[in-house]
Order: sequence, then structure tokens, then C-alpha cells
Amino acid sequence: MGRFSQIIHGTPQAKEIKVTDKTGSAQRIEPELVSNARPIMQSPKAIDTKSAVDSERVDAKMRIHSRLIDEIDLSMLDRLDDDELRDQVYGVVKDLASDEKMILNAKEKKQFASEVYDEMVGLGPLEPLLQDDSIADILINGHKQVYIERGGELEITPVRFRDDAHLLRIINRIVSQVGRRVDESMPMCDARLLDGSRVNVAIAPIAVDGPLVSIRKFSKKPFTFDKLVEFGAMPKEVAEFLKAACASRVTILISGGTGSGKTTLLNALSQSISHKERLITIEDAAELQLQQPHVARMETRPPNIEGKGEIRQRELVKNALRMRPDRVILGEVRGEEAFDMLQAMNTGHEGSLATLHANTPRDAITRLEQMVAMGDMKITPEAVAGQIASAIGMIIQATRLSDGQRKITSVAEITGMEGAIIQMQEIFKYKKLGTDSEGKVIGEHRATGIRPKCLDHIITRGLNVNTDIFEPKTLGPKGVMPQSASNLTHPGLA
Repeated sequence: MGRFSQIIHGTPQAKEIKVTDKTGSAQRIEPELVSNARPIMQSPKAIDTKSAVDSERVDAKMRIHSRLIDEIDLSMLDRLDDDELRDQVYGVVKDLASDEKMILNAKEKKQFASEVYDEMVGLGPLEPLLQDDSIADILINGHKQVYIERGGELEITPVRFRDDAHLLRIINRIVSQVGRRVDESMPMCDARLLDGSRVNVAIAPIAVDGPLVSIRKFSKKPFTFDKLVEFGAMPKEVAEFLKAACASRVTILISGGTGSGKTTLLNALSQSISHKERLITIEDAAELQLQQPHVARMETRPPNIEGKGEIRQRELVKNALRMRPDRVILGEVRGEEAFDMLQAMNTGHEGSLATLHANTPRDAITRLEQMVAMGDMKITPEAVAGQIASAIGMIIQATRLSDGQRKITSVAEITGMEGAIIQMQEIFKYKKLGTDSEGKVIGEHRATGIRPKCLDHIITRGLNVNTDIFEPKTLGPKGVMPQSASNLTHPGLA
């Protein structure tokens, strides 16, 4: 192994090793952690549950893992770049495999070397899934079960962790990178990966059958409106109107369920904002991918081990107003900060954006009213409704359909108050027409025929909108009905 002397030392009895990872923080690597890595897919884009290797080969690979950890001088790792280190590890694996009398072809040796590298400085078995751009979500249910979402549908993968202890080590590596912690006293945690992907973790005692991890990945290139139109999330006419509304500083609330595409839509909307404006984002875990040059990002902080030091969204919203923002963008409104958000939107910060979990635009208003009430504010329900009506101009409903498609199913405008009731009018809607024999939802976007109240505001800002798009008609490609009525299931109105 002379040609790999750069990373080889002569202390095979090493029991504990420390290595500096890409973030500069020391990570504790135990021989057990690396030696117990399971084989992963040869191609992350072709996950196949039939790709399991026999137990004899797994045992042999485990032995090589242990020997490799004993013989690599990890103090050299921070002096090598990724490519150099991968080459060095590949060379060592090749020699150790020969010593074990293992028969591996070139592809298998490279794959195995990649596993070793991922365990040392990456996230182990998760690395191939994180590198696969076609995967939207990674869902881990204990060490034996890893699901992914691709194209709106869930599928199981052959990825496994050796045991819950192995999975917990990977979890701790994730949360420590962003200054979070997860343990028995605080068994839930929101965090993010270094690329901005969102991570939620739950461990014992609340996770009964092993640690639960949900990773929401985001495209390295944020979706534009053109891409959303291309994927059928909305027709071009709706996209053009939403871009004009955002650019003209209409305050917009994006409503939808989990995984419906709220954050993706918010990122797309933000591309319509002038680069001359100062934006301040507030999130539980920073994940927004805004393209403007002047963006100040803040995220909440959980309490420390003594239960102190927590910084909530409410405090961040209040602080943001002292930072001279043109717009405030909340990743998600979920509690008493709703009142402070409405105050911000009503005090010269028009054009602010926020997301919220709700099933319809009307439900979104109800939820806002409930969240303001959570703050024990001495304010009447009528006054709360008045605040909402004057602060928010438009609600966009994002929905994930039963077949995994993500659609903008409603664009509604708040027009004011009638008595104590907030008045709203729907400008565009998505109507389901049925479901074909393969379970694919058939439907179409329609204009309701209502001219939006904000249109005059948009025009006075110097933005041109083709008013023909508001005529009552089907927009974009028409929904295609199956030829045979027997292949169609009528789900009712959207």
C-alpha cells in the first residue's frame, strides 16, 4: 500500500478517531459506525429493491470497513480535497479487498469506496438519495425502512442503517451542523441540511419503533413560474397575473397542505420582486431560496438544555420591523406571530408574503383568526377580521391531488368587510372532472369571470395585464376526458 502512504498509518489498534468534516466541526467516528454500513444502490436514479447482496459478501465488506478505519490516518483528511480523498480511499479499498480474497469488479470497488467516504465525512447511506435530484422527500421510519417520494408517489428503497444507534449518529451529525440538538429531554427537532433542505426528527420516547426522520429536499435551481406552467401546476394566464400582483406589492398568503408546494410557489413569486427592495425572511429552519441580492435571513432558536434561550417567530417578526424591511416574508405562520405579521402588513410593508396550512382560502382566514386568538390579545373578533381584510390582498391555494400532482386550485381576492364577515371573491379555480383508469386526476383551470379589485392597483404601478384572461372560460390545456365512461370516476366538484 506504499502509494497510499499519505493517508495510511501504522496504528491498527485505533479505537476512536476524530475527523474534521466539511463544516469545520469535529466529528467522532467509531469503527463500528463505518464497518456497519449497508450496501447502497449502484445508481441513485435506479433504486431497485432486488439489489440486495448475499450475507457472506456483506460480512466481508464489514471486515474491510473495520480494517480501513484502523489503517487510515484521518488527520490527513482535512488536507485533501474531495476528489483526492476519494481516490486515496479507492486505492486502499482495492488493496484490502485483495487481502480478503474478495472478487469485486471495478464498479463494485468504486461503490464500496464511496460508502466508506460517505460514512467518514457525509451522511452515510443517505448520500445517494440526497444527490438524486428526482427525489423530493426522504422518509425514514427506523433503521430498517427508508421511503422516498418521486413524482408525487412514495416508494420504498433498499437503503438501510445497521441499527438505531447508527441512524442516531447520522441524525446528530445533521442537527449539530446547524446548532440544534435532539435527545431524550428534547426528542423533536426541526433542522436543515447545509444545502437548505428541511429536516424534521423525532426520537424516543415519542418515536415508538425507532427514530423518525423526514427530509424535504429542494431543487438546486428554484422553480420559476415558467417551470410551474410547464409541469401543469397552473396555466400561463394565472402565472402572469400572479407575477404582476406580486411585483405591484399585493400582499399574498399561500395556503395549502403538507407537501402541496407552498414553499416552491413562494420562491417562484419572490422572483417577481424588484432587486431594489430589502427583504427579511423569518423561518423555523431557513429553507427559502430567494434570488434577490438584498435578503436578510433569520430563523428561530429552540430552548437550550436548561429550557432557556428560545427565540420564537413572534420575537423575530417584531425585530424585523426595526430592520427597515420593504417586505417581510414568513416561511410559515403557525401561532401567535400571526398578529404581529398582520401588524407588519398594515404598517407600510405591503407586498409581504407568508404560507399557512389550510385546505381552502376561507379556511386560511379562519385559521388566521384562531392564531391571533392564541396570543391572548385583548382584541375583538370583529377587529381581528378587520385587520385581516386590510392586511391581506390575495390568497393562493396550493393542493396536492390524490395522484401526486400539485396544482394551484384557487386564486381568491379579499375585497373587504360586510358587517363582521370578510368578503372574498374567487378569480381562478381548478375544477376536477374525474379520474382515469390509472388513477390520474383529470381537470382544468377556469377563470370565474370576476375582474379582480387589485387590477387597477396593478395597472397604476405600470404593469400590463391582459384583461381577457378574466373572461369566464377554460385556461391553458383543456382537461382531456377518457373515451370510455367506464374508465371514469366522478369525484364531484373541486
